[in-house]
Amino acid sequence: MSTLKADARFILSATSPAQFPNLQLPEFAFLGRSNVGKSSLLNVLAGVKKLAKVSSQPGRTQAINFFTISESVTFADLPGYGFAKVPLHVKDSWKSLIEAYLSEREQLVLSFILLDARRGWMDKDLELRDWLVHQDRPFLVVATKIDKLNQSELHRGLAAIRRTNDGAEPVPFSAITGQGAREIWQAIKTSKTR
Repeated sequence: MSTLKADARFILSATSPAQFPNLQLPEFAFLGRSNVGKSSLLNVLAGVKKLAKVSSQPGRTQAINFFTISESVTFADLPGYGFAKVPLHVKDSWKSLIEAYLSEREQLVLSFILLDARRGWMDKDLELRDWLVHQDRPFLVVATKIDKLNQSELHRGLAAIRRTNDGAEPVPFSAITGQGAREIWQAIKTSKTR
């Protein structure tokens, strides 16, 4: 597994575009429904157990959290959408924050859409995907929690994700085994040099 343990660093949490850090590094955004495993994935990629806080309560990330990895790339952990039990006005402010980030962030090189391999595409995921396509923002789909499926369930789940994504192959990922981390790092390195 490719990790950069010693050099992962939390930068700041931004609740408005004015607070976005002015880092001139290639930036990678991680998006997905609440409880899809974004924090766990970030921790595995960074090789640091508690870089991003993992919560059993969906919707705990209410800001965009920025991290630098080895002073060469920035990770942006965006608020989850879907299950969070928060007031509607809070959800609306998250949506505005996410849209401002995705449409205006010049440093953004690639977004990762995280899907729970057991559930596949849901309405909010499809909205996000269509919005990224419309904005001409490149993205890669990551199927999380694959360790919770047996081989036939995984095969079916990945096939369904692929079908709804114009045949593009998702990256299967497990925070337990680290499977998929190498492929995600490869996508980051390839995008970084474009």
